[in-house]
Amino acid sequence: MEVLYGLHAVEEALRAGRRRFDHVLVARERHDERLERLVHACRKAGVRVRPEPRERLTVAAKTAAHQGVVALVRAQEILALEDLFVPHPAKSDATRLLLALDGVEDPQNLGALLRVADGAGVDGVILTERRSAPLSAAAVKASAGAAEHLRIAHVVNLVRALEELKRQNLWIIGLDERGATNYDQFNLTGDCVLVLGREGAGLHDLVRRTCDHLLRIPMAGGVSSLNVSAAGAVVLYEAARQRRVAAMPHGVGVPARPSAAAASKPKQQKGLGS
Repeated sequence: MEVLYGLHAVEEALRAGRRRFDHVLVARERHDERLERLVHACRKAGVRVRPEPRERLTVAAKTAAHQGVVALVRAQEILALEDLFVPHPAKSDATRLLLALDGVEDPQNLGALLRVADGAGVDGVILTERRSAPLSAAAVKASAGAAEHLRIAHVVNLVRALEELKRQNLWIIGLDERGATNYDQFNLTGDCVLVLGREGAGLHDLVRRTCDHLLRIPMAGGVSSLNVSAAGAVVLYEAARQRRVAAMPHGVGVPARPSAAAASKPKQQKGLGS
């Protein structure tokens, strides 16, 4: 069994219906309408609810940041890379947008990126099994429960995974401050994978060389780059904006840009901007 904590995380896990709940603990000291709604939803779904002292919840969650709600649940199903080859079944758009994380280690950043990915309509997220933040209760809470709605695959070797995605006709787009093209001057409406690197260090060299294109976010201030979760939000929502505009009649408002959805894929471009 795994532990989830926080109102959003438990609410969204219950709403998504992808986890089997054992029971939910709620703090006896907390009395408000939002908690009552959650308790009602749990009981309606047949999930046991146990009022307990707040200290008991802190012990169960191993943190005091549980907001008076702790759930014991079955582990979330982790998908294989092959499960992400097709668009999300709930999407009407057939083009695929994936997010791959190259060693993001902070659970807060991971959670923030998962929340952005869900909001931007990403089809799936690729995480590495080693040297990256696990999909922990802290990350799920930081995602405000968005992790419960995403298709998430774990891979052992990110470079091999990206090469396989190329064979599935997805373009690999890395975000790197040394990139040759500004993110808002690139067509992100086709089948593509956005790859984000580690906090501070960015993309590993092999991952960078595997990318078909490297994009940059122009910075007007004194620092050279954004936090990885902020950078991911900027580019993913630009991709979402372009896709909304492209779905309009005749693609009104889409400027001509280098495309990630060209009819025939040109020779792979290695190490742009490195």
